[in-house]
Amino acid sequence: MEGDRRVGVAVDFSECSREALKWTINNVIRDGDHLILISVRPEGNYEDGEMQLWATTGSPLIPLSEFCDAHTMKKYGVTPDPATLDIVSTIARQKEVVVLMKIYWGDAREKICEAIDNIPLSCLVIGNRGLGKLKRVVLGSVSNYVVNNGSCPVTVVKHGHH
Repeated sequence: MEGDRRVGVAVDFSECSREALKWTINNVIRDGDHLILISVRPEGNYEDGEMQLWATTGSPLIPLSEFCDAHTMKKYGVTPDPATLDIVSTIARQKEVVVLMKIYWGDAREKICEAIDNIPLSCLVIGNRGLGKLKRVVLGSVSNYVVNNGSCPVTVVKHGHH
């Protein structure tokens, strides 16, 4: 199985998802792994660009060199933050890790579970925004849903408030 692991990290380019990404790199990733960033964008009425082509199945797996290119990512309606790009570029250089991104459009809970099955992922790491009990009930917890419905091991990295 060495070299065949596909480790997914759900990213929304927030501080919380960067913490999950760093935790994954420090605790899970090994040489030869595929690190796959899963990004889910809100559903919308997209009339142009790559979004229309991949609305139901999600984007193809996008290599690191392409998702570091702002022009390419604009076609998908995604703007990765420089800190996340720096983290994944560094790990790709330091270890023999293939970094890819897959973008979905729609409900994050459903699309992340879909990604687990369709890619397929060996495991998934997701950040937790640390919503209070009331907000979690009203908004719903993406991480809670994925833990209960995902078909692979899921690790939730709790967001530390500094």
